[in-house]
Amino acid sequence: MATDAMGLPFEATSAAAWLVWILPFVAALIMPAVGKASKNLTGYVAVGFALMSALSAASLIPVALDASEIHHQISWIEAIGLKGGVLADPLSVIMANVVGWISFLIMIYSTGYMKGDKDITRFWFWMMFFIGSMQIIVLSDNLLQVFFGWEGVGLASYALISFWYRDKKKDHVGTEGRTVLGLLDYYAPTHAGMKAFIMTKVGDVMMIAGMLLIFLFAGTFGFKELMGDLGWAEAMSAQGLLVPAFVLLFGGAVGKSAQFPLNEWLLEAMTGPTAVSALIHAATMVKAGVFLVARIGPIVFALAAAGIMAEQFFEIIAWVGAITALLLATQGMVNQEIKKVLAYSTGSQIGYMMMALGVAGLSHQYVDGYTAGFFHLISHAMFKASLFMAAGSLLHVIGSRFMSDMGGLRKHMKKTYAFMWAAGLGLMGAPFITTGFWSKDAIFAAVYESGSEWALPLYSIAVLTAVITTFYTTRMMGLVFFGKKSKHIEKMEEEGHHVHEASLSMWVPYGILAVLTIGIGLIGFSAEANIHHMFTEYLDHSFGIHTEHVESGESFLPAPLDGLNPIALGSSLVAFSIGIGLGYIFYIGRWVDPVKFVNSNIFFYAIHKVMLNRWYLNAIIYWCFVVAPLWLARAVFRYFERTAIDYGMNDGFQKAAGWGAKVVQGTQTGVTQSYLFVFGAGLLFVVLILLI
Repeated sequence: MATDAMGLPFEATSAAAWLVWILPFVAALIMPAVGKASKNLTGYVAVGFALMSALSAASLIPVALDASEIHHQISWIEAIGLKGGVLADPLSVIMANVVGWISFLIMIYSTGYMKGDKDITRFWFWMMFFIGSMQIIVLSDNLLQVFFGWEGVGLASYALISFWYRDKKKDHVGTEGRTVLGLLDYYAPTHAGMKAFIMTKVGDVMMIAGMLLIFLFAGTFGFKELMGDLGWAEAMSAQGLLVPAFVLLFGGAVGKSAQFPLNEWLLEAMTGPTAVSALIHAATMVKAGVFLVARIGPIVFALAAAGIMAEQFFEIIAWVGAITALLLATQGMVNQEIKKVLAYSTGSQIGYMMMALGVAGLSHQYVDGYTAGFFHLISHAMFKASLFMAAGSLLHVIGSRFMSDMGGLRKHMKKTYAFMWAAGLGLMGAPFITTGFWSKDAIFAAVYESGSEWALPLYSIAVLTAVITTFYTTRMMGLVFFGKKSKHIEKMEEEGHHVHEASLSMWVPYGILAVLTIGIGLIGFSAEANIHHMFTEYLDHSFGIHTEHVESGESFLPAPLDGLNPIALGSSLVAFSIGIGLGYIFYIGRWVDPVKFVNSNIFFYAIHKVMLNRWYLNAIIYWCFVVAPLWLARAVFRYFERTAIDYGMNDGFQKAAGWGAKVVQGTQTGVTQSYLFVFGAGLLFVVLILLI
């Protein structure tokens, strides 16, 4: 019996890799039947299968620790020699566990959050379908199979974002009646789901174009096969198609991970149940784009190391990430909807990850940026899932998505208050005690030490974004838990609805993740070092990417302080101090009224308005790609189809045909002598022509 690098039976370990994504699909398939038998049973089935999938992923951890891999294939499309398979290497094993375990906790949370919903069977079906599709992306060994999972998460996101398809006002996002550039900034669930579906499809089209370009030259979609023979890359590079092909692949990541300029769908995705938001923003979908870049990035870097230049690919990734990080962070500073603030934060933090993965390719130390970006993915998945689920508890209890309807809740929801602080400190990057600090500091160090010509502007954006992130997180905590009770809460209490803590099934999952954010943060430097070592071996073994050791005497960088870059460390501390200080002044201590401050100066007022209006990007997209095309289509219908065709060409053809029919009809006399006369005249005419 064949064995893998751990000495375990190969069939057993490869079966576990297959089961990670098969089990959620099995749960989805049987869910309708379970729902018919008992709706109450559907939640237990979903949680049970999510647990089994997570355990299957956990059984693969020794593969990652051993820097080994499992690559198992089966026959798929024989006509083109394509095989389907699973590739469980350190990258995919870590990601599969992040997806598996956080999804499992979200399933537990959902049993409380969605309790009593009449469409609960449909909810569980799509949630399990979502998890299975994401795990296909993670564990596939080829691009085509990845694309199947890619479209699966897109379909599931559409179904879950518009889950409450009856479009009740309480399920909308935005402020009713508010307009930007003459367009309503208020969206129903069905509209939001369609928007997400269409905008991500723009990226999907780019992605499949890139895949087909590579297949045209390489004859394979397989990741391992692409590294086996680089002749295809040389041929593509010679024709100037190598970088465009990989940039097109990155376009798919831009769509799914809501990066600039395809970021606007993410904010309206808040129309779905909060459990869906946690799943999309923490464990699945938006992380799919980051994972794809982490999967193909080493291939491109290995090509560059082999003399096939593709540096522009990494520059594009780094700048898209940086722009997104800053753009969405600024919008999170001013929004009043708690889930939207967290959504802006998600896009911004994904931008950090993209920036790190892009900078990795611009540096000789590829593993530094690679580790930093992926470590931040893991860190963000924990604290952002916790924050979203905690926000869902607030919505569940308060009945409003607006933070202005909250306030003073720390005395009534003590557990949620504590856990949100723990997870929020992770998002802020609280020094030395949170995972967010170590992963963000690693990104700062990777950017600063890259030696790229873009290092300084990218570094400046990263630090500024960190200040803003800390500010809007402190603002969120201040508006929700500090100050006086809102009029909304007072009215609730007058009507007999008292504020209380969320149920056990809801607060335990986000409590676990909040505790892990601090617990792992306390040993964060060691955790990062272990991941760095794991990826160093992985990149060397799988792609031939070696770590270069630069002597401190030959480097322009300051000497590391106990393994930390002092400039990056100092920037992290300063960013955290400024952000939390400003947030405390405005929203916790309430020393300065933010409304009066904004209105006191025309500059601050204008900046606030631009940020509140989403930098007008959303409105511009609607004007250019929705309003203008619809106006043009209506104009064509009114002035061309109805006037020129219906009343012009069609009417003209009809009259011409009628006139022609009358002419022909006039020649039909029914008199034999007339026909003979015409026949004779015609014959004479032909004879005369021939004689001439």
